[in-house]
Amino acid sequence: GSFNRHRKVVIMSDKKKMVDSVQCFGRKKTATAVAFCKRGQGILKVNGQPIELMEPEGMRFKVLEPVKLLGEERFSGVDIRVRVRGGGQTARIYAIRQAVSKAMVAFYQKYVDEASKQEIKDILLTYDRTLLVADPRRSEPKKFGGPGARARYQKSYR
Repeated sequence: GSFNRHRKVVIMSDKKKMVDSVQCFGRKKTATAVAFCKRGQGILKVNGQPIELMEPEGMRFKVLEPVKLLGEERFSGVDIRVRVRGGGQTARIYAIRQAVSKAMVAFYQKYVDEASKQEIKDILLTYDRTLLVADPRRSEPKKFGGPGARARYQKSYR
């Protein structure tokens, strides 16, 4: 799978000098996305396939939002590879965009300067806070006496 390929990359980079890279995760509900961001030529891949091929199509723009907001030129100097596990389609997409955004901020903080990192952070936060801040909501467990967490079965006074 795509996971083993990543592992080899890391081991190889240990042998020569450590390549400039950061790892960041994004979460939504039960989906977790780990973004591995390093210097490169603007490759964006999710589970080994290009980000442009994300399913479902209607949500594709959501994944590309960080790229559109920050501009292609900021992404042209880095490669981002994302691994996603768990969750449904929509949750995964939110996890991916969060991971990518956080990775960019972390990368700029570590290897570029503080000012440009702050600029990126402000752009992302003013547009949508969930791009950098995880949404803490989780589904509530179902209780007895009803079909869901809060709804109760109907009662009648016959």
